[in-house]
Amino acid sequence: MGIPIKLEKFEGPLDLLLHLIEKNKVSIYDIPIVEITDQYMEYIRHLSGETLDVMSEFLVMAATLLDIKSRMLLPPEVTEEGEEVDPRDELVQKLLEYKMYKYMSYELRDRMNEASGHYYKGPTIPAEVESYREPVDVDDLLSDVTLEKLYAVFCDIMKRQENRVDPVRSRFGRLEKEDVNLGETMRFVGQYIYQKKNCMFYEILSLRQGKQYKIVTFLTLLELMKEGRVEVEQTETFADIRLTWIGVDPEENMDELAADYE
Repeated sequence: MGIPIKLEKFEGPLDLLLHLIEKNKVSIYDIPIVEITDQYMEYIRHLSGETLDVMSEFLVMAATLLDIKSRMLLPPEVTEEGEEVDPRDELVQKLLEYKMYKYMSYELRDRMNEASGHYYKGPTIPAEVESYREPVDVDDLLSDVTLEKLYAVFCDIMKRQENRVDPVRSRFGRLEKEDVNLGETMRFVGQYIYQKKNCMFYEILSLRQGKQYKIVTFLTLLELMKEGRVEVEQTETFADIRLTWIGVDPEENMDELAADYE
């Protein structure tokens, strides 16, 4: 027996399912899947004249219902915890979410309709009334002010100002940016060691000021060692490091080597 349902009443398969559940007065948590599927398939037969997009949505849900129906005929699935898996759980969650959003849309629609019936009147206050300010009686305002109260207010304001100051950052000095070029430093250090033939590491560090220069100088010595131009010797732990030039004239190929770091 056909169900006299018009497609225009429903916005999708979930809307139709929700209607069938309410029509049959069954719990959404315990859907009689056989009965609902039969009624749903009855409705599908009326979709022959609809567009492919509309039909595809309802056919996907029909396949889902048939899958759930067939799974319920089989022995129940059991989780690792020993609990039975209800094939309807996923569908129930989707229906609950759809129902929540549907009734929220009804609430928003009602509020919009109510708001359309409200009208507001623009301000019509006379200019002299709007510009009126209550006169201030200075004598009355300062009648109970004493020097002690003024001092307390002053101390409170100064305390607030001190609380705004960061006790750490406010004592930072000015940070100056150190511009140190790795290529230029490599030429400088290489020429110095070549002229001295051998020198101590601390000598090179004291030639120029700045933490950045010391870092770049250390990187320069590592590169010169890698290239086989400088030999490093340290007699004991934490002793100063002796540097000896063992390469060719630093002018040879030094520009090419330093250019890679500029």
